Amino acid sequence: MYRLIALLIGYVIGTIQTAYYVGRLHGIDIRDHGSKSAGMTNVTRTLGKKMGAVVFLVDICKCFAAFIIATLLFGGDGDFPGIYAGIGTVLGHCFPVLLKFRGGKGVACALALILMNGWLPAIIAFSFGVVIVAVTRYISLASLVITLVTPILMLIFGFGTEAIVLMSALAVLIWFMHRENIKRLIRGEERKFLSKETKKETE
Repeated sequence: MYRLIALLIGYVIGTIQTAYYVGRLHGIDIRDHGSKSAGMTNVTRTLGKKMGAVVFLVDICKCFAAFIIATLLFGGDGDFPGIYAGIGTVLGHCFPVLLKFRGGKGVACALALILMNGWLPAIIAFSFGVVIVAVTRYISLASLVITLVTPILMLIFGFGTEAIVLMSALAVLIWFMHRENIKRLIRGEERKFLSKETKKETE
């Protein structure tokens, strides 16, 4: 039962769609601009770096809050309540009921969950992501790699089966949300983060 409750706690917190409300403060629906995704990358491209940073930080804090609340409520069950709450946050972010299930791609929330789940695999996975962004400037590719290698690293470091399965499910969700990005990456059409072309679009 705690799994379902933790999932619901995370979902409710996740539906606080930061990018959407930041867009509204600027008189736009962010989902009608750029990549039409309610997330940090699209906000950065559309409204600038400062607003993108605000969205990223708040979305991370959403997952932190859900993880901590669920862990405090169901502390006797180890980290699993927090993981379920974190996944609920990603689901709420991607499919917010109040916004007709049109949200973002869940990357910031997923990164926060990966960090809360275990610092050692998180640091290694994030290192892969940093290198990829530095070399290619593809945020989407870095996100895909981070979520993919995390359950593999967890397996290597001896994490429990349920935790590995949950983080594998998270990877599947993130890859599903990035299916159009994957197609563009394959075609060589994916836009690079803060490229000269992107900067012109936000000026």
